[in-house]
Amino acid sequence: MKHQETAQEIIKAVGGTNNINSVYHCVTRLRFDLKDNDKVDNGSLKKLDKVMGTNISGDQFQVIIGNDVAKVFDAMVKENPAIQQTTENKEPKSDKKQNVVLKIFETIAGVFAPMLPAITAAGMLKGLLALFVSVGWMSAGTDTYRILSAIGDGVFHYLPLLIAVSAARKFGSNPFVAIALGTALMYPDMTALLSSGESVGFLGIPVTAVSYASSVIPILLAVWLMSYVEKWVDRVIPAALKLLLVPLITLLVMVPVTLIAIGPLGTFVGSGLSGGINWLLNEGGLIAGIVLGGAMALIIMTGMHYALVPIILSNIATLGFDKFLPLTFISNMGQAGATLGVFFRAKDKKLKTVALSTSFTALMGVTEPAMYGVNMKYKKPFAAAMIGSAVGGGFALAFGAKAYVLAGNGGLPGLPSLIGQTFWYSFGGMILAFVVGAIMSTIFGIKEEEGDAEALAQFSPGASTAPAKVTSNDAATVNVDDMGDPTPTSDAVAVAPMTGKSIPLKEVNDPTFGDELMGKGVAFVPTVGELVSPVTGTIMNVFKTKHAIVVRSDNGMELLIHVGINTVKLRGQYFDAHVATGARVQAGDKLLTFELAEIAKEYDITTAMVVTNTADYKQVLPVKLGEITMGEDVLKAEI
Repeated sequence: MKHQETAQEIIKAVGGTNNINSVYHCVTRLRFDLKDNDKVDNGSLKKLDKVMGTNISGDQFQVIIGNDVAKVFDAMVKENPAIQQTTENKEPKSDKKQNVVLKIFETIAGVFAPMLPAITAAGMLKGLLALFVSVGWMSAGTDTYRILSAIGDGVFHYLPLLIAVSAARKFGSNPFVAIALGTALMYPDMTALLSSGESVGFLGIPVTAVSYASSVIPILLAVWLMSYVEKWVDRVIPAALKLLLVPLITLLVMVPVTLIAIGPLGTFVGSGLSGGINWLLNEGGLIAGIVLGGAMALIIMTGMHYALVPIILSNIATLGFDKFLPLTFISNMGQAGATLGVFFRAKDKKLKTVALSTSFTALMGVTEPAMYGVNMKYKKPFAAAMIGSAVGGGFALAFGAKAYVLAGNGGLPGLPSLIGQTFWYSFGGMILAFVVGAIMSTIFGIKEEEGDAEALAQFSPGASTAPAKVTSNDAATVNVDDMGDPTPTSDAVAVAPMTGKSIPLKEVNDPTFGDELMGKGVAFVPTVGELVSPVTGTIMNVFKTKHAIVVRSDNGMELLIHVGINTVKLRGQYFDAHVATGARVQAGDKLLTFELAEIAKEYDITTAMVVTNTADYKQVLPVKLGEITMGEDVLKAEI
């Protein structure tokens, strides 16, 4: 499916453009702020090829795409320009109670995610410079080093300005006024005044000396409050004077308020949060590493790791290092190792290919394809990844592993951010996570779909075809348990359930059907994606994966119709059932529709129709082979 088509289907599934307040993307996810999350059609989303899964963090609805997320996002904006304007035209959400803590984390994540490309680029450059200096490829005193260092350090020194822009967009205020607020705080003369060591006051009110360079929380709180001040001023100022007076009054109010109250408060809050987490990481050591390392995958799943970016940046700016970042690398290695374990244990060639490729992707720092596409899907590998990450995290923090810059990539490309005195402890934790994750995943194994024979075992010759009791208020359905297991009373004829070509059952490329282990019958190579009932009777079972149906005729012939070979692995994708277990049908009634072309891309579409109670008949024979149209007589069973 093309990116444009995927984008349109996603918009449709989340309730249309009218349900979207705003949307942005991170490395692997589309992050929607929706007016009503209940309007989302999760089933339709998960059927899309490009969608690996969905997640709700606070009120934010996330669609996990993987490596193509930027392309899907660009197609979404190109095809629907209106969604770019939705941030400024938000409608209030429902009045349902919201978790305040999750709401705060979601807001912080929403502010920092759009900034990450600039931060990660600068962080990566700083890490590479540290590497070049450590191996003697560059001297710290050269002009080249100083210019490159300015590229890396400039982003972090003027970080409040980046935060001001992103926060203004998040809170719905003017980003240029927000920048003006930030520049006032970082103006050289203001910096000199606050760092002079002398008492500073504004209209007689004391101003606390705070350094705003590289700070995070103060500007975030200031822009949040500014959004309310700006909106209030906008309401009371006459339209003719808005352009001049709204930004002027906003700045005249917010700059002094920030200097007097918000700046010191933000610095106190930031220091408190950083101090608390750092205390846990420093004092917790081995135990903290095990707990946080093991839980890191769950934190990443919710997207809340972005909410920790302010603390990480504050640590790097004030301490020169951060102890939380190595755990993100270690968690990614755990996911990569667990997926490699799936590669070793899997029997299905397609699954082995997917597991190997997503393991490599996770090593490169993008874990969602491995996490959602393999590990969570089979559950045990996800547990293996968490165990590996816990072991690696415990080792790393036991030896005080640190990261020295924010490189933005938690995989092998981001290793320069770990270069320093504790590099080998961080790297050792990563190796441990990968190896333990791979070993545990290999030991745990996976419950892999082992072909259709296992799924169809209940319909083998001699087995009862009656499923669990089905009840319905629909007059067109019956309770199949009340039908018993009747002996055929007369010869029976089945019509072709599909249009295409009928072939002998022995030509089916599957021993379960080709060797007639389940009974005699006939097979079809369909040309139309529609299946109808071959007899008048009762539907005995509609498989939950919708690729197969069992129907019993009124005169006792039991037929299993199975669309494609190994299509159970599609788990219902591309199939739609039009009847339910227990329904009464006439010959020619529509049972299934399926996307023939899409299924044929991956699987043999040959469809088997088997008389599962063949032993009750003297002979079961095809009556027509070759080109056939649904409704023509195709199979006869004689008593």
